[in-house]
This record gives sequence, structure tokens and C-alpha cells, in this order.
Amino acid sequence: MEKLLWCFLITISFSQAFGHEDMSKQAFVFPGASATAYVSLEAESKKPLEAFTVCLYAHADVSRSFSIFSYATKTSFNEILLFWTRGKGFSIAVGGPEVLFSASEIPEVPTHICATWESATGIVELWLDGKPRVRKSLQKGYTVGTNASIILGQEQDSYGGGFDMNQSLVGDIGDVDMWDFVLSPEQINAVYVGRVFSPNVLNWRALQYETRGDVFIKPQLWPLTDCCES
Repeated sequence: MEKLLWCFLITISFSQAFGHEDMSKQAFVFPGASATAYVSLEAESKKPLEAFTVCLYAHADVSRSFSIFSYATKTSFNEILLFWTRGKGFSIAVGGPEVLFSASEIPEVPTHICATWESATGIVELWLDGKPRVRKSLQKGYTVGTNASIILGQEQDSYGGGFDMNQSLVGDIGDVDMWDFVLSPEQINAVYVGRVFSPNVLNWRALQYETRGDVFIKPQLWPLTDCCES
């Protein structure tokens, strides 16, 4: 009996820590500043990236800088980083260097964000609620490395760690999808209204993740959509 109870408790503990599930209409909630609360994501594709698109919803309530999406490798902790800097705007880093998209303040409502990059031209795009910012250039000819540690809620100052409470997200994040190519403007706008284009790196509808610390799964606060998949 004791052995069965021990196995049962181990199973419950594991199921709370790990998941691989359809997260549609759900969001990860980070209710307070912390250096220990985060979500670790497992990529479906392990190959080097010559291009990417990351799309997600973020809803934050902080008056300081914070990390939105952190993709680290053992050779570059900011291999891909989407970050909000207070008083400056959104920055996108690839392989360390970054470009800034100016904005005076973080929106007070849930915001749909898409970031794209391609090695062939170095072109970086940032889309906010289906609207593009001016294109910029970064790391032409670069290749994003493999075996990534992908973290929501914290910036990685080391591979899988080095978190700073003063860079943590306080708020909600969801609908996190990632592709190994650049979505077209038409596709990005379609994703914004709820359509899904078979994400092949991270797929919110079949997400493999691990939560640590005070992170909770709750219904989304942004418009709910239930559209088709391509």
C-alpha cells in the first residue's frame, strides 16, 4: 500500500510540473515579481534557424523593463530575446546584438506581438496587434544555434538561469507560437485574428512545457478565437 501511494504521489508531482497539451484559450499568469517563477518550453524542432517568427499575446502590469521571450543557447544567452525597456520600447536581439523599436509606454491592454528575422537579409520585423513597425536590420548571415533553453517570464543571463526579479514579467502571456521561417504579412494578420499556420518550433495547441514557482494557468483575457488551422 505504501509503495502504491508513493508511486501515486510521484505521478501527481510529475503531471503538475510537466505538460504537453492543447493550451487554446489558456494563458500563463505571473502574478508577482519573482526570480524563481518561469515557464520552460521545449522546442519541437532542434535544428539551427536561418529564420524565425515568434508570435504571442502579452499583458503586463509593471512600470519597469521586463523580458517577454528568452531563447538562450550555451554560446549566446540572448540568442533570441524579446524585451521591453521602460522609456525606450521593444527590443529584439539575435545572437547578442539587438535593435530597438521605440515606444513610450507599454500598452495597458493585452497586446499581440510578432517578431520575425531572416539570416539572408538580416531583416527584423515587429508587429503589434497586426500592425507593422518600420523594418530594421540585424545579424545578416547569422545562424541561430541549437539545443535552446526557451523561457517565458524571465531573461536568461546564463543558460537556463541567471534570473533577475527586476526583469521578470508580471502579467499574462499566451498563444505562443514559433516557426522556422518568416510569416508573410497576410499570415501574420491571419494569426492575429486567430488563424493558425501549423507552427513547427513551438505550438500553443500542442505545447510541451514546465512551470516553476508561482505561475498559474488561467483563461485568456484577450479576445477568444476558435479559427481554422492551415
